[in-house]
Amino acid sequence: MATWTLKRSTAGYLAAVAGIAAATLLLKLFGPHINSTTVALAMLLVVLFVATAWGARPAILSAVLGVLCFNFFFLPPLGTLTIASPDNWVALVAFLITAVVAGQLSAYARRRAEIAAAGRREIERLYKELQDAFERASHAEALRESERLKSALLDAVTHDLRTPLTSIKASVTTLLDELKPLPRDSTPLRLNDEGRREMLEVINEECDRLDRFIEGLVELARIEAGELRLGRRWGTIEEMIEAALARAKQLTAKHRIEVEIERDLPVVLVDARAVSEVIYLAVDNAAKYSASGSRIHIAARRGDADTIQLSIEDEGPGIPIELRDRVFDKFFRAVRESDTSRNLPSGMGMGLSIARGIVEAHGGRIWIESGANKGSRLLFTLPIGDEEEAIASGCGGPAGPSSIEDAKLGVG
Repeated sequence: MATWTLKRSTAGYLAAVAGIAAATLLLKLFGPHINSTTVALAMLLVVLFVATAWGARPAILSAVLGVLCFNFFFLPPLGTLTIASPDNWVALVAFLITAVVAGQLSAYARRRAEIAAAGRREIERLYKELQDAFERASHAEALRESERLKSALLDAVTHDLRTPLTSIKASVTTLLDELKPLPRDSTPLRLNDEGRREMLEVINEECDRLDRFIEGLVELARIEAGELRLGRRWGTIEEMIEAALARAKQLTAKHRIEVEIERDLPVVLVDARAVSEVIYLAVDNAAKYSASGSRIHIAARRGDADTIQLSIEDEGPGIPIELRDRVFDKFFRAVRESDTSRNLPSGMGMGLSIARGIVEAHGGRIWIESGANKGSRLLFTLPIGDEEEAIASGCGGPAGPSSIEDAKLGVG
């Protein structure tokens, strides 16, 4: 750095000498046709140029050299440093002062520009460091969130797998122990037919629970991969609600189920199995988060001109407004901080995520509102469908019913 500064100063001094020399030579070429004012202005321009490019010290050197050349070559008597006229002394001193001040001002402006440029570079450096710090913080936060999600997922998976496996293991162990030979002096403890039946029913129910759990994971993965295929057929909402409630009969055994269906609802072109799954998941969620004996209200009515709207309302604790959008995220469960692990219902938080995927695949919308008195109301809409959709989905045409009306009536 010091070497570079020394080279720059040397270059400035050389430029000062060369500039004054070049200006003197050019001005002398004009001979008697040039006056002292023009010479002074030309020399002043050289001083300003040197000050701007190389700083104050080379500018002072160029000013002193300019004064000497001005006096020697352009002020009478020429060829000497003697000044005959007092006016020329005034002009020479004025030129020297002007050249030095102008050089200092130009050098000062240059230094300020350099300081401003350095400040700008420092601000850019600090801004970049701040950006890097934010990115590192965001990355660290993302890692922490990922670890938190992994931990929650692992806890949920462990619970949803271990609970049925524990029940199955206990039942099978009991049945196997009954088959083992006993010592002669021991009193045999044998299960009766009713006890064996209960053990087998436990095994059967827990196997079904594991099957539903794995099916939910597969369904969620299929939805996220965009591989959900809908088998659209004309059907009634009433049949889909009945199918869902029949499946959820055991879940809702301790609740009061109310169904309200608007009269003369049109049939809809949907995947009936998938829509029944949405209703079942909503009822399952309502049953989990509401007390025994509470009411679960299911309603279906006409939405706008082209949709049917269904709602499932419970009398549970409700869902805070700020969490109503997040409950449709996978593995998210809207529970209060005061809830303890033993108060939490089972499940991984996949149900509403699957429901949203099915509804949106039909072109509908799903959301949550507050219940009429308390609790929450889950609503979703389904498009009714039209003739073009029916033909595109295979409900009409040569391979299907003879007409759209026949398809709606289920004949043909």
